[in-house]
Amino acid sequence: MTTPTVDWSPPLPEAAGFDHLVVRTPGLRTHVATIGQGEPVVLLHGFPEHWWQWHAVAPIIAARGYRVICPDLRGAGWTVAEDPRVERETRLRDLLALLDVLRIERAHVVSHDMGVITAMQLTYDHPERVRSAVQLAVPPAFFTFSPRIIPGFRHLPPFIWHRPGASLGGVFSEAYAAHPMSEATVEAHLAPLRRPDIDAAVRPLTRGMVLPEALRMMRGVYRRRRLTVPTLVVYGRRDYPWTEPVLRRICRDPGRYADRVEFAYVDDAAHFITDDAPAEVADLALDWFDRSGSSA
Repeated sequence: MTTPTVDWSPPLPEAAGFDHLVVRTPGLRTHVATIGQGEPVVLLHGFPEHWWQWHAVAPIIAARGYRVICPDLRGAGWTVAEDPRVERETRLRDLLALLDVLRIERAHVVSHDMGVITAMQLTYDHPERVRSAVQLAVPPAFFTFSPRIIPGFRHLPPFIWHRPGASLGGVFSEAYAAHPMSEATVEAHLAPLRRPDIDAAVRPLTRGMVLPEALRMMRGVYRRRRLTVPTLVVYGRRDYPWTEPVLRRICRDPGRYADRVEFAYVDDAAHFITDDAPAEVADLALDWFDRSGSSA
């Protein structure tokens, strides 16, 4: 069941052209921002972000004739969960229930950061629901471990041991963004953390979902499976340590593990690539939808 609503606390950040709904599934009331009409595209936000991460990306995709759906995943944004526990596939189950209620049988999926975990699970376990995938700032699940990527996980300890009320504003520093974010932008990203339930979800999300899935990747679970969904992996060239040579090293012979995987790099962008280069992200996604056979 979907319900339009205007009573948001804290207030939603401003973004022109979006409609906002609450989608009710068992144990969850998911806030969903939508824009446009046509073939569905689902955008899964990173952390500590929410639907507004896509406010400059989604309108460009919608203008090309797509219906863009931007849910706040469990533990983020304006979504409300009855149960605070998070397991490895909790968000995947949430997403499948959401797609069913919205009557979306198959969609393009674009994801960033923590949202890639859910998108990746969807593409491996339910490939019939995904037309194509674009994942931002996260390597494909079949990557092999290298000591060179250890600095890429330097942000995790503050999340694993997050204390209620502790600011997460430091993650939007120059270490992760090529262009300084304004105070208003950072505040828009972090606003929902003023809600106690969202603040309390930081540790469960990291401990219950991110770490178990990361360990599965490190153990090579996905190198024993086959990725059949056409997938584009996109990185900013200033996203240390995920440089093009490092990614070539840890993702050798992708054809051994996937039917079709390509890599793209955006100049003058870092981890928060949708803030640094929203137009480039949208253009790469649209091109991938076309080249991977959106009508297939």
